[in-house]
Amino acid sequence: MNNLGLSPLQERREKVFLFLAGFFLCAMTLLNVVGITRFVQLGPMQLAVGVLPYPLTFLCTDLVCELYGKARANAMVTVGLVLNLFIVGILYIGNSMPSVDADSMPPWQQIQLAQDLVLPSGEVVSNQIELFQLIFATTSGAVFASMLAYVTAQYIDVQLFHFWKRITRGKYLWVRNNFSTMMSQAVDSTVVVAITFGAAWWRGDMALSLMLLMIWNSYLFKLLAAALDTPIIYLLVWRLRKYLDLSAADSSR
Repeated sequence: MNNLGLSPLQERREKVFLFLAGFFLCAMTLLNVVGITRFVQLGPMQLAVGVLPYPLTFLCTDLVCELYGKARANAMVTVGLVLNLFIVGILYIGNSMPSVDADSMPPWQQIQLAQDLVLPSGEVVSNQIELFQLIFATTSGAVFASMLAYVTAQYIDVQLFHFWKRITRGKYLWVRNNFSTMMSQAVDSTVVVAITFGAAWWRGDMALSLMLLMIWNSYLFKLLAAALDTPIIYLLVWRLRKYLDLSAADSSR
């Protein structure tokens, strides 16, 4: 027995939940850290590098929904929201604080750009800028956009997962895994691109066709990831149900 008085089985269940929640939060935080700092070519798709780990968040959400129930999944999403707010808060606090004197400034803190930088929001960044200010200018808007998209999409995913589970009476795991993720990620892709680049489109700096292409590329990648993770979630649910000694009734709530 441990200090909390949990049985070995209860402790095992909590450890697995902690691992899934930690992986979920890590993938979500990585999205906010790298964001739109780079776009990569993946086959026919052009993707922001921050999108790459994001489908894993939906896999973790669906696993927690299936194994631990709706309440645990919503709690994990709420913790993610708090973490998003913490990241945004630290970015704004750090940006508002005065820098050290130029003589005390480390050489890597001040960088020289080839030219002034125009952000998607329309803000013009001087070609001589502190590294943190550049990071803040290029990521704070994307973090805010991803936070709104995250809140909307993850809560929708949890609700839809249990909606399909109720409709199918607990059968056909592939239905609730795919349909909940595909529908919620359509919302996520639309919201995050629209908020991040909407101002640039409104000013005429970005064509609507390009913004729609970015939404489609992001959604297509997440759609493919959702389809590919179907055998993975079947395998994990099968193994974890045995490992955690769970029946379907244990996670129906």
